[in-house]
Amino acid sequence: MKRNLIVTSLVAVIIAGFVLIARFLTGSVVPPVDGYMEGRSILFIHTEASDPKIAQLLTKMKGSPVLVVPSLAQAPQDMLANVYVFRNGVKGGGPLEFQSDVFDSPPGTAGYRPLRRLNLVTWKDPQAARELKTASEVTAALTKSEITVEQPGVVVNMPMLTWPGGHR
Repeated sequence: MKRNLIVTSLVAVIIAGFVLIARFLTGSVVPPVDGYMEGRSILFIHTEASDPKIAQLLTKMKGSPVLVVPSLAQAPQDMLANVYVFRNGVKGGGPLEFQSDVFDSPPGTAGYRPLRRLNLVTWKDPQAARELKTASEVTAALTKSEITVEQPGVVVNMPMLTWPGGHR
């Protein structure tokens, strides 16, 4: 009985592996991206962006096409949450080669939206930069004048795959 369970489990793992490889080879898998939300590591994807340059940057980042949808920039403000993208500071896996993106409003909260308003974060003194992992840390650094935040009017669709306390 125990042997049958082990063999069945092994076959299921092998089949799942083949399915994942087939999906990857056919291009139907959107690769996950690392980020931070509420101090914890998360995974998300980017599928569309309102700006062609941002779409191209995100496409290059993960090798998966990010579609250009200019009308996303016309989304009402109450349909948007924030993503903070770092232009300098701590080197890392973000789209501009600095720390990973920071998100506010996790799924399950009133403010959650997959559409994200792009906020470009610049450290005034890059040597004093530290990794920020929460939206409130970003706000505190802004209040202390350690960073500047620019909103270029770009909107990106960034659905969550994992988040603090949940996953798809």
